[in-house]
Amino acid sequence: MAPVLVAGVDCSTQATKIVVRDSSSGELVRTGQAAHPTGTEVSPAAWWSAFEAATAGGLLDGVTAIAVAGQQHGMVCLDQAGEVVRPALLWNDTRSAAAAAELVAELGGPAAWAQAIGSVPVASFTVTKLRWLAEHEPSAAARVARVVLPHDWLTWQLAGRAGEPVTDRGDASGTGYWSPGTGGYRLDLLELALGRVVDLPRVLGPAEPAGHTPAGAVLGPGTGDNMAAALGVGAGLGDVVVSLGTSGTASAVRDAPTADPTGTVAGFADATGRFLPLVCTLNAARVLAAAASLLGTDVDGLSDLALAASPGAGGLVLLPYLQGERTPNRPDATGVLAGLRLGNVTRENLARAAVEGMLCGLADALDALRSTGIDVRRILLVGGAARSRAVQQIASAVFGAPVVVPARGEYVADGAARQAAWVLAGGPEPSVWAPASTVTVEAEPTPDVRTAYTAVRDATG
Repeated sequence: MAPVLVAGVDCSTQATKIVVRDSSSGELVRTGQAAHPTGTEVSPAAWWSAFEAATAGGLLDGVTAIAVAGQQHGMVCLDQAGEVVRPALLWNDTRSAAAAAELVAELGGPAAWAQAIGSVPVASFTVTKLRWLAEHEPSAAARVARVVLPHDWLTWQLAGRAGEPVTDRGDASGTGYWSPGTGGYRLDLLELALGRVVDLPRVLGPAEPAGHTPAGAVLGPGTGDNMAAALGVGAGLGDVVVSLGTSGTASAVRDAPTADPTGTVAGFADATGRFLPLVCTLNAARVLAAAASLLGTDVDGLSDLALAASPGAGGLVLLPYLQGERTPNRPDATGVLAGLRLGNVTRENLARAAVEGMLCGLADALDALRSTGIDVRRILLVGGAARSRAVQQIASAVFGAPVVVPARGEYVADGAARQAAWVLAGGPEPSVWAPASTVTVEAEPTPDVRTAYTAVRDATG
């Protein structure tokens, strides 16, 4: 009997990636991908063009269900006819930093926001981008009839724009106007940001169908990229997923909602009906790419150089805020290389400092999760940068704990595919697929590295 095929789409910052898998076993059948334009402001049409390029040549032939996971927070504004009002502002666009500060103050401070939606909005959140739009592009704001997220928009295109756009609780929890605690929109917060209430997508349940493609394939509700990654890697209660992509994230699966009044931990929902408290840094894999370019090598070469240096990089400390930073909330910050001396300026030490600096930011994220009462039992290391041998070894040393590295995969797309299989099969829990093979890495802890990093971080605050 021929396998029943499902597809998962990862509409990320940098590319569209698609996996086609056997719905019963999870076995990978075929893949496709296409790049997105660079920048923090992108026309959604580019995502559809990338989807069409990635699926050319019959990639979706025989697929019976499909779901989309998309980059969180992106602001896609539609007019009354469903057309895009202006290019989407992506999660990593920090122009709304001042708007975020205004909104936090207007509601009564960080604790008021944490109580309302489980998170304290920063520049990445959709709600802050809407305030920026209202203040800086009032004519465009006046045309907005509906606000959706990137995955909502792409799912709607896949449905042939039939009906109205829908979303899921995971991605909705990153907007700044949907509450994981109550499971409903906070239209007062939408109005606070935009100045009026506009239409929003209906929030579907974790395995509720979102419609069909014109070809007849069932559409899953989709979700945000972090929620899909947790689903794709099979994270359960007590697991923390540290993802090293364009951004760095540490997220934990939990049964109860989280509300951190400091704003460090975002109290998101997940894609299964549970919750996904998450800490995000803006700077992850690109730190390594920038360091490799500076040193005239590639990322593999950077790994070799870093492992040739001693822990602590001879006293060099890199504060890797190359795109500003979200945790801590310093949108206008720049990177700092501290501790330079004649005796330690080597290619090896610079490479080691880049890897250690990136990972120290994620170690702070793990501490923030622990501070909310989360018991970190297992650390799963995923994302493009997790493939680096130096990153794996140094992560275990910096985190002071073993790290589990799943086999190389597209876990965001895999999570979307697993959701598609769940929608197809029904039932209270996602389809069970064979777990990916893993490698556990355990290195000697290096607490002095974090001590030095913390001193530089705090001195430049």
